[in-house]
Amino acid sequence: MLTPARRRGVEILDDPGVDPAVRERSIADVTRSNRVLGGLRAGLLAVGDAVAGIGASGTLLDVGTGLADIPGAAERAAARAGIALTTIGVDEAPSLLGAAKRRLHHAVAANALALPFRDHSIDVVMCSQLLHHFESADAVRLLAEMDRVARRAVIVSDLRRSVVAAMAFWLVSFPLRFHRVTRHDGVVSVMRGFTAAELDGLIRAATGTVPVVRRRLGFRITARWSPRMAA
Repeated sequence: MLTPARRRGVEILDDPGVDPAVRERSIADVTRSNRVLGGLRAGLLAVGDAVAGIGASGTLLDVGTGLADIPGAAERAAARAGIALTTIGVDEAPSLLGAAKRRLHHAVAANALALPFRDHSIDVVMCSQLLHHFESADAVRLLAEMDRVARRAVIVSDLRRSVVAAMAFWLVSFPLRFHRVTRHDGVVSVMRGFTAAELDGLIRAATGTVPVVRRRLGFRITARWSPRMAA
């Protein structure tokens, strides 16, 4: 009952015709939500596991980067560990990339299902709160594409589906002064989220590999695996 069947729903920001100002305001809310409600922590923990032992330098690609809060924080965390992490953000929305570029070394406008990078050319490839936007077939395509580009590790960080999480997000959105679009899309996103078994199954279908899937605080979930045919 508390983990209902996955719902598709319709998120307002999935419409490419949304006013860029509304999109940027809502994604700024998501960035704040990540910081307050656990998304940033979950992503950084997964990245930290992936870059351990990477050496003095490495590369990180964040697919669907939004305002690049996670790669920006990952770069700072890596620097504290003595690692120079070059960050690349991919997003389809030019307005978001313009706002995000100060947190990235490279900002690339591209479709997540056709990443413009060579096979196994980037050390760590990740996405955060992106996978739930896709139908199952396209989710598998996205995971396979990330796997293709990654050299050392692939990371997925997303929402863990729960009625409690959806209700909690709705309630805290008011004191946090989230935009009405954020409030609507946030609840829909939670109900589009995954159980550990569902995320594991999608990754196995896309890559044939067995991921490490972990439940994180704040109704988050992460998965990490080594890409196929990594050099």
